[in-house]
Amino acid sequence: SSAMVTWPVRLNIALETAEALAYLHKKDVIHRDVKSNNILLDEKFHVKVADFGLSRLFPTDVTHVSTAPQGTPGYVDPEYYQCY
Repeated sequence: SSAMVTWPVRLNIALETAEALAYLHKKDVIHRDVKSNNILLDEKFHVKVADFGLSRLFPTDVTHVSTAPQGTPGYVDPEYYQCY
């Protein structure tokens, strides 16, 4: 079917998503709610990361930050919840 997204396009979506998150992390921003609904695509399937409602700016002068678990159930790593 012509409506199918090809594997090369899917791979590019994954790569652009990873690049966007790496960019945020370099700026000390942690998104905290990455899920498919928050990855928007334009008409050429280029990625835009959305919904920064749970995001946090973390200080650069510390090595560890504790926060309460946040995120959408089903999308959060179960080990994340076990830490709290």
